Amino acid sequence: MQLTMLKSKIHRATLTATQLRYEGSIGIDRCLMEAADILPGEQVHVLNVNNGSRIVTYAIPAPAGSGEIALKGAAARAGQVGDEVIVMSYCALDVETARRFAARVVHVDKENRMDDGKRDS
Repeated sequence: MQLTMLKSKIHRATLTATQLRYEGSIGIDRCLMEAADILPGEQVHVLNVNNGSRIVTYAIPAPAGSGEIALKGAAARAGQVGDEVIVMSYCALDVETARRFAARVVHVDKENRMDDGKRDS
């Protein structure tokens, strides 16, 4: 049996842009993608803390250090600049591996820089 487990998340990032006229997805600062172990093209779920929307799309790397978190294409309708979002990826694991697995959680500050001081959940 395989279980779908949280692999990683970028917790409470701030949406920096929306680009409706784009071929879909979410642009994420490459540094944050690497810290969260999210690959280019990987499926991610994006939860908007402000409006409650939840979408499924794929990750596109944005310039490293840019702090970019940008909804693109149809996904752009799911939020506004300044909204807080949670970006999550999942993996399928067998039961025994799942019991030992720990998700990677990346906390960020208001400028989407990695933050050791965890903000409110």
